[in-house]
Amino acid sequence: MDPHTSNVIVAIAMSIVAVAVLFQAAMVFGMYKAARDLRDKMNVFLPKAEGLLGSAEKSLNESRAEIKEITAKARTMMDAAQAQLTRIDSVVSDATGRAKVQMERVEMIVDDTLSRVHGTVMQLNDGVLKPVREVNALAQGVRAALSSLLKGGRPSVAQATADEEMFI
Repeated sequence: MDPHTSNVIVAIAMSIVAVAVLFQAAMVFGMYKAARDLRDKMNVFLPKAEGLLGSAEKSLNESRAEIKEITAKARTMMDAAQAQLTRIDSVVSDATGRAKVQMERVEMIVDDTLSRVHGTVMQLNDGVLKPVREVNALAQGVRAALSSLLKGGRPSVAQATADEEMFI
């Protein structure tokens, strides 16, 4: 290749490199300005953030004390509730036991009463109703005998035949 052409190519390449370096320098300068502006804005914001952080830390410390107090009270209340539930459980267990005993007693009393009523009914049946039935049967027998005696005479032939046919 010709030395003149190669010098031109090198000059063009050097020009491109020079333009790229200038462009890069402009970019770095722009980044420097942006960082400086950001630093200035942060310097304005930083005292506010520090104040906010301080008040947040103070609130957090106050809240910790209150949370500890609330936790202690809640623990005390839960212990009291547990004790009350234990007492209520024992009272319910005791009441349930007593109710079972009373129900068994009531059942025994009802069974005893029913057996006594049954015995009384049987005695009433044997002692009062049986003699009443016997007297009633005796009265019916006397009535039938009187009816037969008062009717008089012998039965007619038609009646005797009907009576005999009934027994055949």
